[in-house]
Amino acid sequence: MADQTRLILNHYNITSPYPTEWPAEKDESDVSEDEEPPKALPGLRAASQPRAASHSRAASHSQAASQSNIRRSRSRYSVLERSGTDRRSLVPGSEKTRDGVENLVQRDEADPLGGTDSVVRVLKHKGLPVEEDQRLRNRFLLSSTTFAPSLFLSQVHSDTPTIALLQGLEYLSHSIDQKSASLKVLVESNFERFVRAKSTIDDVYTEMRNQGAEPEPDKSRTHSRHASRTSVHLRNGSGQGLPTPRRASYKPAVNDKKKYALTKESEYGVQGIKVPLIEVSVKAEELWGPALGGRDKENSLRMVLESVETHQGLLQLNTEISDAIKRKDYDNLVKEYTRARRYADEARSTADRALHSSAQLTEPQIHQIVMTGRMWLEVEEQIDGFKRDVWRNLTSVQANLAMSTDRSHRDDHVALISVLLELGVEDNPIWVWLLSRYDYLKNKINSTFERSRVEIEVVRRRVALADKPSLFASAIHLKSPARPNPIDRLKHLDTGPVLELWDLIVHAMNNLLSLQGGVLGEVLDFWGKAQSFIDGKAQRALPTGIDGSSRKHHRLSVDGVRDLQSGAVELVEILREHIFSFFADPPIEDISLLFSPLPADDPKTPRSATLSPLSKLDHRFQHDLLSPPPPSPKKGEAWEEFAFWPPYANSLSGVHYLGKLLALLGTAASEMALVRPVATGGSTLEKLKTLLSDVRERSARAICASWSTDAETCKVLEDWTRDVESREITRMLSLFAAFETFVLSGTQKILYVSEAAVTKRGSADVITPPPNKLLQMVRSQFVTSLYKTLSGMVENAERPVNFDQNPWTPERDSIAGYKVGRSSFDTSRDTIDASNRDLRMLLTLSNLKALRTTIVPQLISQFETDFSVKLTEESKTIHDVLSQIDTRLFQSYTLPLSETLSNLVRAGISSPAWIPTTARPTEVRPYVYEALLLLVSVHTEVSSTAEPLTVPILSHLLEQLSTALLEAFRTRSRYSLPALMQATLDVEFVAQTLSQYTTDAASKTQSQIYVELDRGTDNTARLKLQGELPEMRATLKRLREGTRNEFACFKRPKASAGR
Repeated sequence: MADQTRLILNHYNITSPYPTEWPAEKDESDVSEDEEPPKALPGLRAASQPRAASHSRAASHSQAASQSNIRRSRSRYSVLERSGTDRRSLVPGSEKTRDGVENLVQRDEADPLGGTDSVVRVLKHKGLPVEEDQRLRNRFLLSSTTFAPSLFLSQVHSDTPTIALLQGLEYLSHSIDQKSASLKVLVESNFERFVRAKSTIDDVYTEMRNQGAEPEPDKSRTHSRHASRTSVHLRNGSGQGLPTPRRASYKPAVNDKKKYALTKESEYGVQGIKVPLIEVSVKAEELWGPALGGRDKENSLRMVLESVETHQGLLQLNTEISDAIKRKDYDNLVKEYTRARRYADEARSTADRALHSSAQLTEPQIHQIVMTGRMWLEVEEQIDGFKRDVWRNLTSVQANLAMSTDRSHRDDHVALISVLLELGVEDNPIWVWLLSRYDYLKNKINSTFERSRVEIEVVRRRVALADKPSLFASAIHLKSPARPNPIDRLKHLDTGPVLELWDLIVHAMNNLLSLQGGVLGEVLDFWGKAQSFIDGKAQRALPTGIDGSSRKHHRLSVDGVRDLQSGAVELVEILREHIFSFFADPPIEDISLLFSPLPADDPKTPRSATLSPLSKLDHRFQHDLLSPPPPSPKKGEAWEEFAFWPPYANSLSGVHYLGKLLALLGTAASEMALVRPVATGGSTLEKLKTLLSDVRERSARAICASWSTDAETCKVLEDWTRDVESREITRMLSLFAAFETFVLSGTQKILYVSEAAVTKRGSADVITPPPNKLLQMVRSQFVTSLYKTLSGMVENAERPVNFDQNPWTPERDSIAGYKVGRSSFDTSRDTIDASNRDLRMLLTLSNLKALRTTIVPQLISQFETDFSVKLTEESKTIHDVLSQIDTRLFQSYTLPLSETLSNLVRAGISSPAWIPTTARPTEVRPYVYEALLLLVSVHTEVSSTAEPLTVPILSHLLEQLSTALLEAFRTRSRYSLPALMQATLDVEFVAQTLSQYTTDAASKTQSQIYVELDRGTDNTARLKLQGELPEMRATLKRLREGTRNEFACFKRPKASAGR
């Protein structure tokens, strides 16, 4: 490849294989052979002899006249080319500098020591700028006068061993000896011949030129190689030399001999007879011109008129064919061409019969043959030009075929093939069209993919360089699955730039894989037409040509059929490789293609095949050429290894758009598998299956990574707003359930490619079930997302709220619609005071209960249904984790209350004032009221926030209160009868007031209290207590009646609720 590049550079005398401008030095190049020769320098003219100058003028005029007649058309780039007849440079690869000095130094040359065939390539590998610095390059080239041997050896042969250098020395010596010997032999063997020939030519030319001139004085004439070279130069020059003293003194005598001298003054020998001839011609014309001219004209006109009347149809054929070509009337064109061919065959038959019978042709027959021959020549010229246009249109009809939906335009190739077959051609137009269609599709696949890939990377870099969305901005998009309007839901799946990039990716894949308007649709259409030609069905409507001459083109050869099948497989392979590269490879680094698009007027590559519709006049792709978008920074994000995943995209937009891409890819793969060579090829079909499996796995990995990040963000879904249907829980549960359901459904569509349109029977099963490894990855991520969400819920409930940076205030969270600072027990609003830790705890406990009983089982059931797996172990583990979190938060809420109750009871019973001063106590002690009022406050808070938690919390607090009473009574060693009665009143009042929340544990603790009291008294007090029981019951009833309103919240409702 390097040798070929060097040869191209040397041939065209350019510095780069991809030049961007015309070399300036080519505008000042030497005069070529077909241009006017330059004028000779004055110094050379003064030094030249008169005869040389005169001969130079004559030769110049002759040469100019000759060249003007034989001037040939040349290529517009011929000034760059070097041919064997180019006299401007004898050394290939040499060039001329801007100052006009010929430079015989080549742009590159082989190693003079025989080591390599390109010195410049070796220097470029070593990092030397020899392409840009000509002076530096010349120091390494042997043909340069600035060649530096020491520098050459130190750079080119820095690593060459001594043995190789010695061999190179022998090689160099042998080369020098060879060239010296050949030059010496050439000069010695031909020198005398050159001198003798030169002298003879000069003597003959001088004698012919000076015929009739006065003799010149003898002057010794010495011949030298320099003089010969000068005379040749002047003879080939313009002949406009300066006058010399010798030329000025020359006065030729007027005599007859001078009239015939080969000089310009004697008109090169015809001056003597020119005047008499002209006079005779004038006299003859005056006498006989009118008579002869009139008769000749009459005869000519009569013959022309008769010929036109006789051969009117023959003469009109050329015009008819020309008009048919202009009107694109192919039917009439074929008809007229057939008629012209019939005339030609008749004339040919007439001539053949006369030749075979040795008969003399009559005058009309001769005239007929001549006119027919001229007509046929003109018709053939028109038909040949028309055929060239049709061939060109047949190979360029590909671009219009892809963009047109009109059936007539889509079948243009059939009309072109038909007219070529009618007229008769050597090449098979069917095969030419199929090959050109294959080349067009191959180029379009490559250019469309590369262009789309660069456009995607440019937008991807733009998104990556932007700021990462905040948690609360992400929460807005994570709530989108709960929106009732499907259109509105899809519009808010992710940020605007991310959705824009997703749309660009889907559009690019549609351009490649869509069956309607995509490249794959064109490939399938191409194979359908090729299969029709292979089976011979399409040829039934095609003509067979004149005398069946085109019948041979109706059947494709076995090799041609094999090539078509291989071409169809290759197109499918190219598509498959590009799609696999896009999904499997990391983001590309080189985006230079965006700044160097192919020209739109390239006939081989139409603009539709190089630029996607989104890139036309799109502001996203208008960048400064000097500052292209930089690569996205490496931050350790999971999406950095995926070229198909937009930076910072969430799992919602990922499953939605990847589901579309997998459905498109599944449909495309199924359609490609239906192509007969692919279905019967073996390896290509397996590669299609592998493509789907690999793309599905890469997509699942990207989704799981984003799903994990979104699960950590789900805690921001908690805006502490009550659910509309169930007011004891927040909206977070429904939002989380909608989010998980959306992701699970989308992931299921990706793993099973369930939306691929595989409707044709007999299609190969390229969509395989997902492997267990992939299912396990999704299964693990599903459970992890639940754990991370639960962890976020606990964090929301337990963390203290900083009012200066409250994430739940309307200023920080535009989703929440509430105000901070209202009453904690106000249930008239949908939102609560998120700064109150107890309320957050209660709602979180209620949410956990709903998760454990409803939402998590539903999600597990959906996962098992979608992916056909059982989550038995995972379900049990999730249930245990929920129970642990519930217990933790329950203890976190009730522990401060339990401690407060314990302190109240301990202080009240240990107080000296607790022992009654009368023999029969009639009131319970104040600590009992304080404890019950605390429970009333708890009841109000719990029932207004999360009503189902009222019974469990108060039952637990009753147990803690009973335990506190037991521990407090144990601190006293002896109880008198009044103290025993007071303790009984306190315990019974609490037990009867909170009877609705009594549990087995509370009853057991209360029994232990009485045992403890009985242990601290004597038998006498026990007996007296039995007598006081009726009075104590009356006192308790009175006390209960007196506190009915205060403790009405503890009254058992009609529908009892238990934990």
